[in-house]
Amino acid sequence: MRYSVLLPTRNGGQFLRNCIESILSQNYDDFELVVSDNANTDETPGIVAGYRDHPRVRAVRLDQPVSVTDNWNAAYAESSGDYILMMGDDDYLLPDYFTRMDALLERHAFPDCVLYNGYSFVAPGSVSDDPRSYYSPQHFAFGPDLQAEKELSRADQILIVHDMFRWVPRIPLNMQTTLVARKAAERIEGGFFQPPFPDHYALNAMLVMGCRWLFSPERFVVVGVSPKSFGHYVCSGKQESGLKYLGIDQQFPGELPGSPLFSGKYVWLQRLLERFPKELAGEKIDRPGYVRRQVYNWLLQKRFGRLGWGELLRRFGLLSASDWAGLGMTAFDKASWSKLTATLSRANSAQAQWNRLRPLDGVQDIAGFAAWLQHNSEVAQ
Repeated sequence: MRYSVLLPTRNGGQFLRNCIESILSQNYDDFELVVSDNANTDETPGIVAGYRDHPRVRAVRLDQPVSVTDNWNAAYAESSGDYILMMGDDDYLLPDYFTRMDALLERHAFPDCVLYNGYSFVAPGSVSDDPRSYYSPQHFAFGPDLQAEKELSRADQILIVHDMFRWVPRIPLNMQTTLVARKAAERIEGGFFQPPFPDHYALNAMLVMGCRWLFSPERFVVVGVSPKSFGHYVCSGKQESGLKYLGIDQQFPGELPGSPLFSGKYVWLQRLLERFPKELAGEKIDRPGYVRRQVYNWLLQKRFGRLGWGELLRRFGLLSASDWAGLGMTAFDKASWSKLTATLSRANSAQAQWNRLRPLDGVQDIAGFAAWLQHNSEVAQ
């Protein structure tokens, strides 16, 4: 079996069928779809049951809800493919994924990881109950060094991880945009997927380990944000609900309230330092960068009415003297203040969260967006 598509789902029945159909409709034979039903209480069990007789579908049902990491691992444990693709129940696999991926793999002698781009689609109601849908023609804005197909050198990989410690992501931290060889996944000490955000740690561990990485600028997937996805909770100021939904605990000494993505990143960066002391000797987490981003998050939440003055002042009171000193250095960083000012000036909450988003009238779901892409490929560039 060449490919295993993992589809762990937690009460995403409203979106699940579109994702499954996008996978099973591929004109390709050598793949399996592994669905992990995380004790779902919505229409998910019925939808999954409708595919149980499909020759490419394997389904596992968990009796009790587990964390996102455990659900991902449950799907992974049932898979057998040489390459692993992770999909969320509100994502969409674009046509000819496997055929196009075969060509890349064969052209580059079967690398361990294939990094690529996609589209973003934000479903109606995903950000502060905004009734419009949005899309981005590029899920991730890669830098000038990642614009053409290339294998990543060891120096490329180390630089990407180095910048992670400085809060500068140079690759998307979504598992949907990286295909991973099973032999590489099994080399990760402690298991392929680890908390709090399993895709973030896995991708960076494989960069540190020196796996063979290939980059392609092609867009293979649509990464969705829906009212049940973690992106919805973060961008709507409902972080605690999102953490509970995913079963995530990203607490650590010195944690600040705000975006759980930043706090979760602090946790997995610490784990990288512990697991790879030789490879990451001399690296340390940029604490002022963490503080600055959380403070920006507070101001953004205040801007859109999700944080009151009292809570904002309370949060500023949590900053230590060294935190204030690091934050004070930001006063001399014109680029940082310009970015914050531009973000806060946007009237639309969704576009303040993702400055590349474009409104999309008349499209209500991700399957509709995929159909729209087929007829508007030039407009969507």
